[in-house]
Amino acid sequence: MKEIRLQGRGGQGVVKASQLVVEAAVAEGLYGQAIPFFGVERKGSPVFGYLRLSHSPIRRRMQVYEPDILIIFDDSLVSAPETFDGLKAGGMVILNTTKTREELPLPPQAGSVWLVDAAGISEGLLGRNMPNTAILGAFAKATGLVDKDTLLDKIEHTFGAENKEAAVRAYDSAAEYK
Repeated sequence: MKEIRLQGRGGQGVVKASQLVVEAAVAEGLYGQAIPFFGVERKGSPVFGYLRLSHSPIRRRMQVYEPDILIIFDDSLVSAPETFDGLKAGGMVILNTTKTREELPLPPQAGSVWLVDAAGISEGLLGRNMPNTAILGAFAKATGLVDKDTLLDKIEHTFGAENKEAAVRAYDSAAEYK
């Protein structure tokens, strides 16, 4: 089982992104679980989404405290110490940013780090900072946990062709930094 924590701000589509990953995983015959977590429900406030993906039934029904993968929708969150709480040693980080790895205060337990300008892609295509579908393209490339085409179909069905294109562009441009 892979446990994933998504972190962003209200209005960035964190919750919907976690739901789309689960929909794609289930369509492929996997088991998936999405658990949203809201603080105060307003644009800009911290929002979390929790995911579990597995080849066998998932019995846990709680937040993810020790993620294998951390998806960060807003690079301003990397300076908050709690952002990386519980990340497993060698854990993967997928981050929406224009910064380089050297410019980011990443913890020593971060293993594979994937960077993508999901905000820039979404602003260019959608006219606003809605990085969720773009960052899912990077997620598909970085993890291989869900099939890219299945995820793209779910994105297009839910949000339309422009969001699918955002995911394709992020898939193509996401880069790993070790």
